[in-house]
Amino acid sequence: MRTYLDCFPCFLRQVLDSARVAGLNETQQHELLQRVLVEAQHYDTRYTPSEMSSRIQEMVRRAARNGDPYRRAKDESTQRALALLPRLRELLRQAPDPLEMAVRLSIAGNIIDHGVVKKFDLESTVERVLVEPFAIDHLPALRSALVRCRNVLYLADNAGETVFDRLLIEQISAPVTYVVKAAPTVNDATREDAIAAGIHEVATIVDNGSDSLGTLLYRCSPEFIEQFWAADLIIAKGQANFESIDGSGAPAFYLLQAKCEVLAKHLGVPQYGMVVKQEPTQSEMTERELHNEPARTCP
Repeated sequence: MRTYLDCFPCFLRQVLDSARVAGLNETQQHELLQRVLVEAQHYDTRYTPSEMSSRIQEMVRRAARNGDPYRRAKDESTQRALALLPRLRELLRQAPDPLEMAVRLSIAGNIIDHGVVKKFDLESTVERVLVEPFAIDHLPALRSALVRCRNVLYLADNAGETVFDRLLIEQISAPVTYVVKAAPTVNDATREDAIAAGIHEVATIVDNGSDSLGTLLYRCSPEFIEQFWAADLIIAKGQANFESIDGSGAPAFYLLQAKCEVLAKHLGVPQYGMVVKQEPTQSEMTERELHNEPARTCP
C-alpha cells in the first residue's frame, strides 16, 4: 500500500503521541517534529506508511533513550485480554462455526493499537464483532486454504491482541509459526508478549529480525524471508502488515479492522469495518496488469 497525502498529518500525530508516552519534554517534542517535517518533505509516496512510521519510532526511542516506551501499555493490554479469556472461550464453545467465531475474535483483538487508536473499549468491540457482517469476506477462501495447507505463518500485530490470536491458532490443525518483532516498536508484540499470552503453548514463536512496523521484508532477517516465501499460508494481522506486504503476491490473508480512515478508503470499506482479505497471487496480479485492471478489494 502506498502512502496517501492524508497519512502525513497522522505521521505528525504519531510523533507527539509516542514522544509523550516516552516522557519527552516539550522542547524535545518540538525538535522531533522539526526533524520529521524535514524528512516528510522528501518522502516518496510510493513507499508504504509503515516505513515512515518505523522511522518515527526509531527517532523517538533514540531521543528518549528508552528501548521500549510502551512496555507498561503492552503489559496492561495483555492482562485486559487475559481477563476476557474465559468469556471468549465460552463464546467459542457455543459457536455453531468455531472457525468463524475465532476469526471474528481475532479481528476484535485488533482494536488494541496504541499507534492508531489512543483509547479503545475492548469489551464493547468484542460484542460488536459478534454480530457485524464482514466488510470484506474472504473467509470461505481462508477456510479452504486452512484445510489444504501443511503449515501456517502467522504474522502478529500488537501485544494483548496476541491473546485473541491464540484462540484462532487453536482452531488450526496445521503447525503454526507465530512471528513477532525482534525488538520493541510501539505496542507491537515481541517474544515476551507472545509468551505472556500463552502462544508458546500452541505455536512456534520466531522473530522476523526487525523492529519495524509491519513486515518490511528488506529489513527482515534472511532466515525469516526464507520462511515467508516457503509458507503454504500466511495470516497477517493488522494494518501495518497489510500496508507492508499488500501487492507482494504472497499466499496471505489479512485479518484486521480498518481503524484508519485512509486504510478504510483504500479498501473501500467503512471505518472500523472487519476485513478478511486474500492477497491476489502473482499470476492474478500479472493478468490484471496485462488488462490494465484495478485490483478488487471485495469479492
